Amino acid sequence: MVLKKSSVILCSAFLFVAWNALLLLYLWGRPPIGRLGEGGGKWAGKKEDFLKELKEKMVRTSVLNPQGTTPVLSPEPTIPILVIACDRVTVKRSLDKLIQYRPSAELFPIIVSQDCGHSETARVIGSYGNQVTHIRQPDLSDIRVRPEHRKFQGYYKISRHYRWALNQVFNTFSQSTVVIVEDDLEVAPDFFEYFRALYPILRSDASLWCVSAWNDNGRDALVDSSRAKLLYRTDFFPGLGWMLLKELWEELEPKWPSAFWDDWMRQPEQRKDRSCIRPEISRTITFGRKGVSLGQFFDQYLRYIKLNTEFVPFTKQNLSYLLKEHYDETFVREVYSATLVKMEDLQKGGALRSPGPYRVQYSSRDSFKVFARNLGVMDDLKSGVPRTGYRGVVSFHHRGRRVFLAPPEGWTHYDVSWS
Repeated sequence: MVLKKSSVILCSAFLFVAWNALLLLYLWGRPPIGRLGEGGGKWAGKKEDFLKELKEKMVRTSVLNPQGTTPVLSPEPTIPILVIACDRVTVKRSLDKLIQYRPSAELFPIIVSQDCGHSETARVIGSYGNQVTHIRQPDLSDIRVRPEHRKFQGYYKISRHYRWALNQVFNTFSQSTVVIVEDDLEVAPDFFEYFRALYPILRSDASLWCVSAWNDNGRDALVDSSRAKLLYRTDFFPGLGWMLLKELWEELEPKWPSAFWDDWMRQPEQRKDRSCIRPEISRTITFGRKGVSLGQFFDQYLRYIKLNTEFVPFTKQNLSYLLKEHYDETFVREVYSATLVKMEDLQKGGALRSPGPYRVQYSSRDSFKVFARNLGVMDDLKSGVPRTGYRGVVSFHHRGRRVFLAPPEGWTHYDVSWS
């Protein structure tokens, strides 16, 4: 018995030493994140300093093995934040909030990728020193497009920039995941906590392809302000602060579009019936009226989105309910057990005695759009998928009650002609 116990201890010690040696070799081989092409940045310096930083970066946790409690080095995932920038000096507002709320510069390095060659914006980014890594998209040339698309030149350049920047993160910096924000987004206090907690969910569920900080129907009147911790699955790609894995980029990069990349992501050929996670209350808001869309969408919708202000400790919560194997059955049961009402009754409100939830049923593209407009939610569809929709259902708050705008029970798929 003593010999067996000694063997277990020796085996555990050997595995502990071997694991740390392999981990150190792996981290030593990764390219440094600094000011690209200049040899600077946070990781430049003597080997001793580099090794010291690696030690500080690694988080020790106690992991149980079958024979007992053996402490092993278990590094938390590094989740870079990629800021897509161009010619907005107001990127300062975005960077100030990211740095203010960032819990760890090592676990959440900020990479600012700048297009456009705008010198004043470059000076603003440079003023942050080694708090961020500033990289520059080298190809600033105009893109040849057909005559009727000349007015969309900006959309072509944005798509080119995204492709270049994501290749830098995944191929040059050898990262395994990234959260993308644009230079006109302000983040919530629990922005980093949100993505840190949802990274394992995204990694473990093949039916998910992104985590987004954004709720397209996130206006104050349409969300339950008392439930900041509420999260959903959605079939609609939200963007506006979103996380993807390297494996997804390896799938998308070879066919990346020359323009309109976000709507391209919403096509069935890319989505492949996969979903994203999104919050009840947005963890980002946009303050950028200036842009290629000329501010029209901003004035109509985006300026009214509510930003979460309550810090939710997501990493201390059990989020496994978001896994498809648990989520779908509960979601369908909740939606179709809700009281079915007419839209007119919901708008009047007086005849509804209970606090809900209630269900309004649509049966066609036109009926969906009419109901959505009257209830205040966004009425557009992309490849048949409504914004925030999951299994065709749009969930929102209306006059203090939970409402599901839903297709008939037994829904099976989206109709791509509903676009």
